[in-house]
Amino acid sequence: MDTTYYYDHGTPAERWERAGLFFDAKDYAAAARVLSGLVEEVPEQTGPRLLLARSYYHSAQLRRAEAELRVIVEREPVEHYARLMLGRTLERQGRSEEAKSHLRIAAALARDIDGGFYGGVDRELDPA
Repeated sequence: MDTTYYYDHGTPAERWERAGLFFDAKDYAAAARVLSGLVEEVPEQTGPRLLLARSYYHSAQLRRAEAELRVIVEREPVEHYARLMLGRTLERQGRSEEAKSHLRIAAALARDIDGGFYGGVDRELDPA
């Protein structure tokens, strides 16, 4: 049975909604299948690409998550959540040294936005 039609069927808004339902149901691989086509169709939109990266991350497709996150960070260097996710993705791949700079930037950007920081990132990276 060809399931491609199911994942690609509908308007972009319908596919976005379907991807969100899969993601909320923790079917991250299915969400990624829907979102990959959507991101190809609207590559300039950050929302679908970020949810695609999150879907890849949660389904342990870390290299794919990293690739999507790098696109976002390159286009929008102040996208703090993408920075945080990129840092966490690199950590999960055993690349802690490379992750540190992204985690520091994410923590600094988060402080600028809401005066807070991400669950201990400051303490982990700055043992003062």
